[in-house]
Amino acid sequence: MFGGGAGAGFGGQGAGFRAPGGPVKGQDLTARTELSFRDAVEGRTISLSVNGEKVNAKIPAGVKDGQKIRLRGKGAHGDQGGPRGDLILTVSVGKHPVYGRDGNNLTLDLPVTFAEAALGATVAVPTLDGSQVKVRVAPGTPSGRVLRLKGRGIATKGATGDLLAKVQIIVPTELSRAEREAVEVLRDARTDDPRAALVAAASA
Repeated sequence: MFGGGAGAGFGGQGAGFRAPGGPVKGQDLTARTELSFRDAVEGRTISLSVNGEKVNAKIPAGVKDGQKIRLRGKGAHGDQGGPRGDLILTVSVGKHPVYGRDGNNLTLDLPVTFAEAALGATVAVPTLDGSQVKVRVAPGTPSGRVLRLKGRGIATKGATGDLLAKVQIIVPTELSRAEREAVEVLRDARTDDPRAALVAAASA
């Protein structure tokens, strides 16, 4: 899990060499750890074993997959009373079944019915903290439109992102007789061709 890093030996970068027999800074070490999506977003303190020694590492909120964190003074012990080296920790972040990430923004696919998209509706959107936020779906909302919930994303020291809910219109796989008749009425009432612009652009 751990390996030697930069800064080891006399004269090396960050070695802390003063004079023969004087204090020498300890070696920098490298390690990897895996966090759940939620722990990476919210931040947490984890315990690691470094050369047989328990080390507590505070992971800041909003850490990204593959990000390297330098933990000062958590590496190998120095010689002759020299300071400890650093621990370079690479973080792997697991996937979430609902949320994705775009910078500091959280993303999700928001299922809505055809009626909600066509007529408009107010629907509940789940947030990572377990609460729900009401959002307005405007009449005529197409599938793929992104609804932005300000301040519901990832909070870091620098900024707080938003929650981006991408509308996905759900088509029922089975219809009752009454539902089928209602859809047929709608079909017969609409005479426009939704593919007309596509065909015209393709032949241009």
